[in-house]
Amino acid sequence: MSSQLAVQLTLLVFSLSTHASPTQNRDPAGFLAGTRSSWMRPRDNGTINASNVTAVRIFNPDVPSRELKSVMIKYARAAKFLNGIGLNPDTHPENGYPQFHPPNPSTFTQVTSASDASDTVNVTDTAAQGSQGSGGSIITVTPVAAEPGTVRMPLTDYIGDFDVMYYGPMSFGSKQSVLQVDVDTGSADLWIPVNCRNCRNTGYRSKGSATYQPSTDHCTISYGTGQVSGTVAVDTVAVGAASVSKQTLCAVSKVSDDLNTEPNSGLLGMAFGTIAQASNTTTTFFENLLEKKALAASVFSVHMTRGKEEGSEVCFGCYDPTKVVGPVTWNDVVSRSYWSIAMNGTSVNGTNSAVDLIAAVDTGTSLIYLPDRVAADFYALIPGSAPAVQYGAGFYTYPCDALPSVSLILSGKAYAIHPDDFNIGRLDADSA
Repeated sequence: MSSQLAVQLTLLVFSLSTHASPTQNRDPAGFLAGTRSSWMRPRDNGTINASNVTAVRIFNPDVPSRELKSVMIKYARAAKFLNGIGLNPDTHPENGYPQFHPPNPSTFTQVTSASDASDTVNVTDTAAQGSQGSGGSIITVTPVAAEPGTVRMPLTDYIGDFDVMYYGPMSFGSKQSVLQVDVDTGSADLWIPVNCRNCRNTGYRSKGSATYQPSTDHCTISYGTGQVSGTVAVDTVAVGAASVSKQTLCAVSKVSDDLNTEPNSGLLGMAFGTIAQASNTTTTFFENLLEKKALAASVFSVHMTRGKEEGSEVCFGCYDPTKVVGPVTWNDVVSRSYWSIAMNGTSVNGTNSAVDLIAAVDTGTSLIYLPDRVAADFYALIPGSAPAVQYGAGFYTYPCDALPSVSLILSGKAYAIHPDDFNIGRLDADSA
């Protein structure tokens, strides 16, 4: 029997907050990260099950192989950062905000019909689901209206093979020039091409802005997929009505080929400013909004669609319960650097393997990466799995009919991974 390649995709919808859930006994001064279970019902595709998840997906090793090599570059300094070495000062911009209270999912109206309407969003009740995500009631809720101190940034899903990037519009300067920026919770710098001759995408003309303040300080930012370099600058930056008058950014004059071919012009880092590379005093766009008390709550949330160009968004100062499955679970951030949470184990078909890791929730990375030993122990629990040495280190196959039930255990709680998020395709069209 032919087999499928099995590499786990990153969780696609998560919410981040600077305060604990009111039902948790947490330190209110600490940043916390929340993530939802990866079970979900796509709006247009009906129920996801093992029979239709991978029917037409054939494994292409190019993208995961490239990312497998590059992710180590992005997190090259992670060990030092997590140990508090080399961090920029932390401004604690959440100070002064009240504790955030997420909407109560128990107030949602549950119906048994799977019919869809233009003014509602249907999601699956995870408490009623089986191990493969079929069945369960449907929760129907009205989308959350805009409130003072909240702003939504629509994102475009650059789908590729694995929904590889989500980018949206930001405006820059006194003339509010709009550029598309990649939203990345795994880094903390804001950069755009400024007077950049080798940049293929839309750039920014600094002479057109009365608020642009250049400097001679150099900035170089390295990512897993490439590098940018330029000089540190300050300008007015905004998403909708949420504006920062003096935002530090890297005015990029050189972009590596890897980044130059992507559809976005720049990048918005949403991790903590403590790990910013452009300046040792950089405060992120989100942190500046918090410091000026421009948001209704010290929270931002990210909704990311699967295989749909439209519908994704970042919500600054808000959280939309129509975008989540079941209640939100809050996890303590281990280090105010990345959105880092404790990973205690993995689970396959009900058998748990204990680990002691720190996991980073990263919208800028398409796959989930584990240490070699942890990955080997994990796949050893799937009957028939084996290293896929023909693709290099780090890949595994397992039989198409195995249908394993897999979970990651984060802060002591198991999060199920749907088959559509777990495997990345059949080895060939004849796999069955």
